[in-house]
Amino acid sequence: MSGAHPTKSSRPGLSAGALVVAGVLLAAIGAVGAWLQHDAPGRSAQPRTELTASNPPAGLPTALTTGQHLRWSRCTSPPTARTGYDCATMKAPLDYRKPDGRTIDVALIRRKATGPNARRIGSLVLNFGGPGVSGVSGLPDRLKQYEPLLDRYDLVSFDPRGVGATIPVRCGKTADDTGYAGADACAEHSGAILPLIGTSHTARDLDLMRYLLGDERLHYFGVSYGTALGAVYAHLYPSHVGRLVLEAPVDPTEDLSEQQVSQVEAVQAAFDRFAAHCAARIRHCPTGDGPEEAERRMAGLADRLKKKPAPAGAGRNLDADDLAHAVGDHLVRGTDGWEPLAKALTALIDDNDGRPLSKGADDTGSADRAATPRDNSRVARTAITCADSSLRPGFERLDRDEARVKAASPVFGEAWSAGVYLCYDWPFDGERATLQVNAEGAAPVLVVGGTGDPTTPYPGARHMARALGDGVGVLLTAEEEGHGTYPQNRCVTKAVDTYLRTGRTPAAGTVCRGSMS
Repeated sequence: MSGAHPTKSSRPGLSAGALVVAGVLLAAIGAVGAWLQHDAPGRSAQPRTELTASNPPAGLPTALTTGQHLRWSRCTSPPTARTGYDCATMKAPLDYRKPDGRTIDVALIRRKATGPNARRIGSLVLNFGGPGVSGVSGLPDRLKQYEPLLDRYDLVSFDPRGVGATIPVRCGKTADDTGYAGADACAEHSGAILPLIGTSHTARDLDLMRYLLGDERLHYFGVSYGTALGAVYAHLYPSHVGRLVLEAPVDPTEDLSEQQVSQVEAVQAAFDRFAAHCAARIRHCPTGDGPEEAERRMAGLADRLKKKPAPAGAGRNLDADDLAHAVGDHLVRGTDGWEPLAKALTALIDDNDGRPLSKGADDTGSADRAATPRDNSRVARTAITCADSSLRPGFERLDRDEARVKAASPVFGEAWSAGVYLCYDWPFDGERATLQVNAEGAAPVLVVGGTGDPTTPYPGARHMARALGDGVGVLLTAEEEGHGTYPQNRCVTKAVDTYLRTGRTPAAGTVCRGSMS
């Protein structure tokens, strides 16, 4: 998950830094030397020593392990990666049960460490969530968040299976169409890969990637859905776990249906906190004098938009479902999204102008609502989710699940209820109902959860830390609104950076105070 919401559907089918060195008084030759090593963003003037690992993944042909070397070169796309980044492709088995069979190209991107060779720990592999988010596009967009770690790590990301440039899933009317024309279209255009793009397969790609990057152990930072990938990796390869950060974790104890209910309850709770703040702190609050009044006003606004959607710019309209999803996207931003949300709702209510609400939702960069025309993140999210989940409910359960989701939230329930149909007619079986993440014997894994998270509710963080195993999962709690707390919360940032640089986890039960304190 990455601030993503259920793709709208109708029954029976689914339609679905650079490091800055300035203003520093250099008083010694040693300081001047250190400055010269950082004369170009993301680059070091000192000759670089490449790392090597001695533990290739078991069971793979030597052509893919000791015989394969990543050939890094200047990135040609996306445009934001053409300066300061390197790109490469990694050969991996399409099916790890047939390691000598067909291979795929996994697209990688790297920002080289800026610190001295002697202090470089290795590569920090990043996954930004989704599922369906491109890491090749995502690293340049999100570099500022992780830039302070460049003193010790190469920052590396990738397009997971089914996403972007790595065997992209196609579910449109034609093989080149990135839209969603239903499960049958997925089977027609991508049937050979659909059973092989789930999280466990991508986790195996991660271990091959780790070896080719030269690391004995994987150092990894996963956000939202990226926590599922990191936790599955720890389960499959506990002895290869290095420093793993799982932030805003998914709940490994819930199946897809249970996750729908938990998420809609969490986003409703976040909206209620916004409504209370709005009533107390914002003049002419568009949601009225508190949560109850806010629910009534939102219901009336949704009814109005069902009858006549509001113009939202660029030829788009904002209907009732769009209203719910756009409000949810603002809540993902935490308290930073509250004032813009109030202004956007005022424009919609008073002037029938849906542009501010739609633009604010697009600016969150969620996998569902900000895809470019060539971006397949929407269909990849569906395909990966259904490859993972074994739930294929019949109509009786669908009716029951839909009613549960609607009842869980007066504001968001109806829009979120479309998600229960996500995989019901998927043409292939999924792996399992819930994630298998126990990783006994692994090094400590840092699990970071925010108590006000509207996308991956906080109980999931507790469950993830516990499911990883005694002595493995270490829970760090942040009393914050929004989906994700790094690097917004200073306490979280200090604890995470210390762990990634030294391997020391915070004390058990550590709580970082924040916007909810």
